[in-house]
Amino acid sequence: MRRHAGLAAALLLLSSQAALAHPGHGDAAGLAQGFAHPLSGADHLLAMVAVGLLAAARGGRALWAVPLAFLGMMAVGGALGAAGIALPFVEAGIGLSVVAFGLAAVFGAGLPLAAALALVGAFAVFHGHAHGAEMPESASGLAYGLGFLAASALLHLAGIGLGLAAGRVAQGRALPFAGAAVAVAGVAVLAGGV
Repeated sequence: MRRHAGLAAALLLLSSQAALAHPGHGDAAGLAQGFAHPLSGADHLLAMVAVGLLAAARGGRALWAVPLAFLGMMAVGGALGAAGIALPFVEAGIGLSVVAFGLAAVFGAGLPLAAALALVGAFAVFHGHAHGAEMPESASGLAYGLGFLAASALLHLAGIGLGLAAGRVAQGRALPFAGAAVAVAGVAVLAGGV
């Protein structure tokens, strides 16, 4: 019985390699590559989490509107980058976004929703452009885009969770501290230290 199970396992492994030779698996690779991209740099990680912190600091409709504004404009930027359309100051925009989002999280409760949406939307174009411009040639554009949007959304959710938890700690003073820490890390990103 064990010998048959071992033989069956070996056949399954061999058949899975043969199945990867057929077309259609570029989508899976593109999705995985896109998902990994926002997780590969401190600047993207910090910015995505900071968007969630800002949404939590603002509360109410901002909990869903701020991340959705970011994701929507990041998709626009990604399409520009994938199409090879140049955008000036992308790296500086990404670094500045970390500082801006961190500071916005500090003062987020008093920030009008329209201003928060405009802030994250404007900087999201830079993040999306970087993702789109760095898309591997072998990747499916749609799958790659869905991957980086999914990873970004998860990081936004992590930031929202962190922000909501921090808002309950030390009578609400921990959330501005978290935002300030992100802003300081953003200065390090701009200086090339992260």
